[in-house]
Amino acid sequence: MQDSSNSSFSRADNRPLVIRSLRRSSVRKKIAEYLFEISPSGSYTSEIAYNVKTTPTNVIGAIRGMDTRYREEESLMSLNIVEQTDVGKHNTIKLYKLTDFGKEIVENLRK
Repeated sequence: MQDSSNSSFSRADNRPLVIRSLRRSSVRKKIAEYLFEISPSGSYTSEIAYNVKTTPTNVIGAIRGMDTRYREEESLMSLNIVEQTDVGKHNTIKLYKLTDFGKEIVENLRK
């Protein structure tokens, strides 16, 4: 997985892949839209699943990638749309929130 700060793609180069990825998966798109609505706050897996009406497993797959169903290179984190923050006493809670690039993409999709 590549570090988003040292990405080999510029945002303009990555945009067609991002749009294609969101159009191919309604779950990815719903997650991005939900995180846009609650931005700048983040949310955890089961809360996202409840709000987009899917399973936590599908949420994890869409955000991080999982086997062949959700390819890692098209995951929301790999595309720099969503970022993960670890919180809690021992960093045991993973919160996901939209990146600035993710906000820009969702705003463009809504036009």
